[in-house]
Amino acid sequence: QVQLVESGGGLVQNGGSLRLSCAASGRTFSTYAMGWFRQAPGKEREFVGTISWSGVWTYYADSVKGRFTISRDNAKNTVYLQMNSLKPEDTAVYYCAVDGSVQTLMSGRPEYWGKGTLVTVSS
Repeated sequence: QVQLVESGGGLVQNGGSLRLSCAASGRTFSTYAMGWFRQAPGKEREFVGTISWSGVWTYYADSVKGRFTISRDNAKNTVYLQMNSLKPEDTAVYYCAVDGSVQTLMSGRPEYWGKGTLVTVSS
C-alpha cells in the first residue's frame, strides 16, 4: 500500500524558515514527478511546486518563487520543500503529491496524496 507521509510543519515567525519532508513508501517513485500543494483556511487547494523524476527540472507557483525550493532524494524515496522568508499568507496545510506525469500532478489530480502537515506563520 502506497503511503506519503509529510513532516516538518509547525509554527514559525514571519520571515522564518521551515523544511518539509515527504517520505513515500509502498513503491519506488524514482521515475515519478513529485510536488507540493497547500490549502489555506477557507481557500481551495493550490499548487506550490514540482520536481521532475531526475530532480533536474523544477517549477514553482509565482507566489513562492525565489523563496521555496523543492529537492528530492530518490534513494530515500523522499521529497523536500525548503521554505524561506515565510509570510503569514503562507499559512496552510501542505500536501505532498506524486504522479507519473508532471502535467497531471500540476493539474491537481495526482495519483497519490499525502495527508498534509500544517504550517503556521505568525505575524
